[in-house]
Amino acid sequence: MKSKLTSAALLLFVLAASSFKAASLKEDVYKVDTEKSTLTWEGKKFAGAHNGTIKLKSGTLNFNGKSLTKGGFVIDMASIKDADNSANLENHLKADDFFGVDKFPTATFVIKKVVNSGANKVNVTGDLTLKGITNAISFPATVAWNADGSLTAVAEKVMVDRTKYGIKFKSKSAMPDIGDKFIYDEFELNIKLVAKK
Repeated sequence: MKSKLTSAALLLFVLAASSFKAASLKEDVYKVDTEKSTLTWEGKKFAGAHNGTIKLKSGTLNFNGKSLTKGGFVIDMASIKDADNSANLENHLKADDFFGVDKFPTATFVIKKVVNSGANKVNVTGDLTLKGITNAISFPATVAWNADGSLTAVAEKVMVDRTKYGIKFKSKSAMPDIGDKFIYDEFELNIKLVAKK
């Protein structure tokens, strides 16, 4: 009888411990506010540069306490804008030479690994999918907690090699005889995500 009571007590202890562990591992999901968040881009060529914005469609960030664990966002590629309001450039960026927006209206980024580097700083590795092609990219980011309970995650100068996504228009690596009319293979993204539970 005593053995049965001891076994029952042990079972209850294990179940309680498991329940506590499951509760402590529950993550908070923060939804990205697409109106307050921003995504800017810059592409450079030999004789200058262009820059502009792209809108986000959606996104989430998961946290265990104050630690980012996973998440991602969806980019509305049809919303790409040039800062100089050049309709010709915007149309060209949406065409097959670049992002092929008719066939690939969205791009996605999914966090695969987060390494804390101290004082609200993290190194993020994730899968960026453009034109149906997925490659891993890594970059540093900062997370700040706001007074209203929201958070702001910022990553600056995130470099993306467009040739890895089949975008080779005027790429010197693809067209070595292009002279000084080339466009650099890498373009830059600056990401600011504002999110709230």
